[in-house]
Amino acid sequence: MIKINLLPVKKKIAISLIPSVFIYGTIGTIFLIMVLIGFTFHLNSKISRMTAEELAKNQKLSELKTALKEVENFEKFNEEVRKKTEVIEQLKRNQVAPLRLLDEVSEMLPTGVWLTSLVDKSGAVSIEGFAHTNYDLVGYVQNLKASKYLVGVTLVESRQTNLENFTIYKFKLTFTVKV
Repeated sequence: MIKINLLPVKKKIAISLIPSVFIYGTIGTIFLIMVLIGFTFHLNSKISRMTAEELAKNQKLSELKTALKEVENFEKFNEEVRKKTEVIEQLKRNQVAPLRLLDEVSEMLPTGVWLTSLVDKSGAVSIEGFAHTNYDLVGYVQNLKASKYLVGVTLVESRQTNLENFTIYKFKLTFTVKV
């Protein structure tokens, strides 16, 4: 048997409250927002890492500047020490010449000759003095010429004078000192 229903059938109305375009758009927007938030976190972490690196490099730079100042101070100190050492060495070298000069002049001085002045001007020496005889004076000049440290010994002046009833010879000599 067949049954026929003559009553009107209620149709199901498929009414979608939200159209599918809005659903897909919302999902896309949420996805885009999540991607942007993730990218923002990534950029913020990169910025903080770069800031930390900059601080570390600035700190290293300040340490290097301090070390550079220490090196410069050390170099200045080293230069001062070197200059002082050179001055000391020069003084030692210059100390030998006057000592040698006085030693040579006094060792070769015969009896009967005495000196009244000895002037040293940068190695050029002039001597003034008196001798009892001309023979004593010539002997002194020959002794000075024989020295290996005295060069260019020259008798500049020799004059006979009277001093308290004695006849003496006043003389002037010049020479240079070889260091």
